[in-house]
Amino acid sequence: MTEQEQRGAIIAEARRWLGTPYHHAADVPGAGCDCGMLIVRVFVDSGLVAPFDPRPYPRDWHLHRDEERYLGFVTDRAREVEAPLAGDVVVFRHGRSFSHGGIVSAIAPIRLIHASWPARMVIEETLDGSPFAAKPQRYFSYWGGRR
Repeated sequence: MTEQEQRGAIIAEARRWLGTPYHHAADVPGAGCDCGMLIVRVFVDSGLVAPFDPRPYPRDWHLHRDEERYLGFVTDRAREVEAPLAGDVVVFRHGRSFSHGGIVSAIAPIRLIHASWPARMVIEETLDGSPFAAKPQRYFSYWGGRR
């Protein structure tokens, strides 16, 4: 597949999870997932990333530790980029570390698909309409080294 086709596959797979209830550490489409496992499953199920499992992790580790555990599993597989393209990952500082993320589904304006705790499900929304918009954010791309 070309990079464009791979990016399209990521977005299509992420959209398959829309409406899935938020459930800590779960990874079953339609039944439950959290933001981290959504990203893992979308990239693994699309065949771009070898299977891995970052669990177990406590619900509130981001409130009590500075350890960049969430960021670590992203940076092991992607490179940081200044401006995202569709199919890239956005991560947000939430609590003491970068601990929330989603998949960029469109740019101009930036849209993301993420397992939203406030919405209690996987949603797609514009970044500027998200409660995470004001939080520090970073972008990562599986294709980052190929641009």
